[in-house]
Amino acid sequence: MELLEGLRWRKQVLKPIVTKRTREAGEGEAMMINGEVTAEPLSPSARMFHEPHFNCYIIAIMGCKTRINPHVVKAGLEHTLLKHPRFSSIQVVDEKGGEMKWVQTKVDLENHVIVPDLDPNMDSPDQFVEDYVSDLTKTTIEMSKPLWDLHLLNVRTAEAEAVGVFRIHHSLGDGTSLISLLLACTRKTSDPEALPTIPSKKKAGSGNSVRVWWRFFSIWWAFRLLWNTFVDILMFVVTSVFLKDTETPLKGAPGVEFTPKRFVHRTVSLDDIKLVKKAMNTTINDVVLAVTQSGLSRYLNRRYGEGKKDKGATEKRNNLPKNICLRSTLLINMRPSAGIQDLADMMKKDTDAKWGNWIGYVLLPFTIALRDDPLDYVHEAKVTIDRKKLSLESVFTFSSAELFLRLFGIKTAAAISHKILSHTTMSFSNVVGPLEEIGFYGHPMAYLAPTVYGHPHALTINFQSYINKMKIVLAVDQDAVPDPHQLCDDLEESLKLIKDAIIARGLIKDDVEASG
Repeated sequence: MELLEGLRWRKQVLKPIVTKRTREAGEGEAMMINGEVTAEPLSPSARMFHEPHFNCYIIAIMGCKTRINPHVVKAGLEHTLLKHPRFSSIQVVDEKGGEMKWVQTKVDLENHVIVPDLDPNMDSPDQFVEDYVSDLTKTTIEMSKPLWDLHLLNVRTAEAEAVGVFRIHHSLGDGTSLISLLLACTRKTSDPEALPTIPSKKKAGSGNSVRVWWRFFSIWWAFRLLWNTFVDILMFVVTSVFLKDTETPLKGAPGVEFTPKRFVHRTVSLDDIKLVKKAMNTTINDVVLAVTQSGLSRYLNRRYGEGKKDKGATEKRNNLPKNICLRSTLLINMRPSAGIQDLADMMKKDTDAKWGNWIGYVLLPFTIALRDDPLDYVHEAKVTIDRKKLSLESVFTFSSAELFLRLFGIKTAAAISHKILSHTTMSFSNVVGPLEEIGFYGHPMAYLAPTVYGHPHALTINFQSYINKMKIVLAVDQDAVPDPHQLCDDLEESLKLIKDAIIARGLIKDDVEASG
């Protein structure tokens, strides 16, 4: 313990405004190499996350199977995360041009790792953790230090013996890269030297038959690609000008990006999702979209039926308005993501890895309707995702955003992006996680629940897989979603109904076992 204590850096005072010259690194502000400040300009996308309407933070809630030792975590951070330049740099404003830059600094972990003194015998630990994380959305991280912190809550909840909460400003990177970086700080519990195994996409075959069919369909494929892209670009443009989603109870009020958020999560079986995937010959993405569409439809039907006598809802008789327009904004990482091995090597050997906020938008329409046949949700989701796969919408939105940033500046680009997001209803994502149990600096992880706040949506739904579980994570504005646990119930029930329908019809293949 004495050695670990000795590894702590002494406390220092950092200032958000520096010039080309600064004092010695040990005396306070920026690191100097050969007499020059080591500064790198923020990318336009990173700079946009400092605009008032886009002051976004990524939250990663980690449940651990043992109590968390703060000294061990701090020692681990020094040898991993602090090696990443974004986590050991402050964002400063150049006095001459007013440009924001990354300036490396020494990090005092006492200012970043927060360990509150908690009552281990508190009455409602799960509610306490939920309230604690929600309270974080009422505060910001000071610009005088690197924009991240880690809260270690040694309190036993229903799913974990302790909880760690990472809060990271979105200017440090996109969500995919940041979660990958977090996983690069973990190791397999079965092999403490090995990084987690993350599933990768299977590449299409390259045999002669594939090439023959590809040539036959290439013209039709190209036509569909161009047509879908044209339609998606047109929808993107009209959304940025005037097209708004239906004003459902899930739609956030103006200024929702500034309101506190509440985070709730629910664990469901990844094996159940895989069962549906295989039986229906779809993908995991298709299934989670189907579950979400079904769950949102059930939830909205209940909300629209408040005060009415419940006569039993069917596809033809329910409380839902006709032709609801409800869309999600997907943020797509356009920069090829560095694998966790590359990120681990970068932190260990000081090598280069691709990094940064290169983000494209995709507008994903959701079908809001009650279906008598639960499998209809899966069919509809597959059609939607297959069509989106055959479109260059994300490439166009990324390129146009970069163009607007360069031609009209940060504020104009931010205003356009804000209008697009505020004209849609929610954010949605599905992130693939490790296949085996991992440890966070030696602490076995029970679950990982990532999400985001600070953008103009009242509802964000994230799916995060881990071993044989899928975590559904909601970030909500409680003025729009006052009962987020009920929405979790509806999503969980939707998966059960879809799975039960598959079992009842005997659609399970011989090599697939029904779970639960």
